[in-house]
Amino acid sequence: MADVISSERVEGTTVYNAAGDKLGSIDDLMIDKLSGQVRYAVLEFGGFLGIGTDRYPVPWNMLKYDTSQDGYVVPLEKSQLEGAPRYGSDTIPEYDDAYRTNVDRYYGL
Repeated sequence: MADVISSERVEGTTVYNAAGDKLGSIDDLMIDKLSGQVRYAVLEFGGFLGIGTDRYPVPWNMLKYDTSQDGYVVPLEKSQLEGAPRYGSDTIPEYDDAYRTNVDRYYGL
């Protein structure tokens, strides 16, 4: 099995919590320009039929791929996401040091 995957195949993949509840899907990946490593998976969560959904950057290392669910699993509950740093689809924040620190601190990193 290959140990790399195209970002095109990651985007749209369902994300579940440990209990198997669907939390949302991956909308985008944020990649560190210097290291080339994926820093965040941006989870699309909330809304209805794509309307009113928010984007939640989740540290990439929190996601584990589960072949039995054909999706990623994170150690989070929906209630934890509801209070997490987020943004609308039309306002992508600058992922500067302050923003990254805010996201990482929220997830205890």
